Amino acid sequence: MPLHAFGHNRKTSPPPTPWEPRQVFLFSGHMIDAPDRPEPRFPADKETVAAAAIAAKLDELGAGPDDLALCSGACGGDILFAEACLARGVRVDMGIPFGIPEFLTRSVTFAGEEWRDRFFAIKNNPLVTLFVMPDELEPCPADLSPYVRTNLWLLYTALAWGEEKVHFICLWNRKGGDGPGGTEHMHDEVNKRTGQVHVLDTNKLFTHEGTPLAEKLDT
Repeated sequence: MPLHAFGHNRKTSPPPTPWEPRQVFLFSGHMIDAPDRPEPRFPADKETVAAAAIAAKLDELGAGPDDLALCSGACGGDILFAEACLARGVRVDMGIPFGIPEFLTRSVTFAGEEWRDRFFAIKNNPLVTLFVMPDELEPCPADLSPYVRTNLWLLYTALAWGEEKVHFICLWNRKGGDGPGGTEHMHDEVNKRTGQVHVLDTNKLFTHEGTPLAEKLDT
C-alpha cells in the first residue's frame, strides 16, 4: 500500500521539543493573618512590603518566560508570589490540598473577598496550571497531613526538573507554624536536598518597611 494512503504524501516535520524550564522557583510563605490571630505574623498592612521583597528576589534571580514557578494558592505569600511570577512571564504550576471551595474557605477568603478574586485571576491566567491534589493523587492517608503532602508534591515536582535548577524562596519568620505542613516544614525539606534557599525574613522585612531584605541561607 502506498505511503500516501496513510497520509504521508505531505512533508513531515520532527515532533516539537518538549519544553524544559531554565530555572524552577519553588515557594512557600505565610498567609495573611486572620482577623482573630492572637500573635501577628503577616498583618494585612504589610502586604506591599512582602510583595516588594518577592519581586526583588525574582528580579535578582533573573526570573522570566524561560522559567517555571511552583506554589500553592493561599492568601498572602502564595498569591503575591504567583502574581509576581506572572508579571515576569513565568509559567506557574499551582498545587492546592483540597477542592477549590474547601480551599478557598480554609486558606483564602477569611482574609477578605479580594483574595478570592485574585486567586481566580491567577487560576484563569493562560500561564497557570492548577493541580488539585485529591484529583491528582490517591486519597490522602489518614495519618498524613494534606498540607505536608502538598509541600512534598511541590518539592518533588520541582526537583524532578533537576536539583541544580531549583531556587526555593520563602516568606518566613523563622518560627514553627500553626500546624503540620507549613513554611518551616518546606524549608527544612528543601534544605536537606539543595542549598539554593532564599529566606525573605519577615522579622526584618516588617521592621524595616520599604527596604526589601532577603537573606540566603548558607549550607
